[in-house]
Amino acid sequence: MVRNLESLHIASFRPADLKLVEDLLDFIRGRGYVLDFSDRTFSQFFATELDVDIDDPVFARDGGSKGKRLRCFLQTADNATAVRALRALWEHRVGLVASTGSPDPVAKAEGRLLSLITRLQDGPEEHPVEPPRPAADRRLYEALKAELVQVRELPPHERGYAFETFLRHAFDAAGLAAREPFRNTGEQIDGSFVLGHEVYLLEAKWHAGRTPAADLHVFHGKLDQKAAWARGLFVSFTGFTPEGLAAFGTGKRIICMDGRDIYDALSHEIPIRSVLDRKVRRAAETGRIHVTVREMFGLPVPQI
Repeated sequence: MVRNLESLHIASFRPADLKLVEDLLDFIRGRGYVLDFSDRTFSQFFATELDVDIDDPVFARDGGSKGKRLRCFLQTADNATAVRALRALWEHRVGLVASTGSPDPVAKAEGRLLSLITRLQDGPEEHPVEPPRPAADRRLYEALKAELVQVRELPPHERGYAFETFLRHAFDAAGLAAREPFRNTGEQIDGSFVLGHEVYLLEAKWHAGRTPAADLHVFHGKLDQKAAWARGLFVSFTGFTPEGLAAFGTGKRIICMDGRDIYDALSHEIPIRSVLDRKVRRAAETGRIHVTVREMFGLPVPQI
């Protein structure tokens, strides 16, 4: 353990980020506490999950409470270590919230945390001269939601192109290196993007009815004509028929997203890249090509 704070890398935490972390972690016992940890279990947690001695006096420069030690740790850890800590604490928190049987007491909790983690992963180790991008840029989310609503209000013959444009804007905002539609001999590809160093081809549909299995098979056929490592994302604003998903089967090279997924992600400030990452993981784990944002992130179903 390095004991000189001045020799440590400085994570890109701002006061608002630390306030968010405090709000997420002190809802059980109040300020100065961290979730349900006692001093002993707090020390054990950091030792087991992160191989960190959180009792080292270097982290008690502002006080010895668990909350103050965590705050100091996050401000003096490198970004990668800070992200590991946030993910481990979040997993512990999920179990606690689930055990209460009540809704999450912090609005849009996971989306806000994922936005912070994304910024830490993409940002420099040292504080930049310019103020960093906000962890959750609400103006961006609201602008994308407004654009999606505008697309919905267009005449049917204009929606398809406008929907593709909206997706490109959303993917660009998520840092996914979106590419405009391109045409190969005899086929149209609605675009592509890069996720986790993998190239995904995009199929976007805005039909009156939900997408059937036949359209999924056609898109998968396009992938079969590409490199063996090519993957695909099929976005259908109106969704997919249950019969079509069942008939298409599992274990394919595509994942699916619908309009409700997009709107839920924007409404709860969940980064699109985090949504896609989780869809890819669920597909790998279960074979299911379409798992909703509500299911993946445990979002409440609106009461009608």
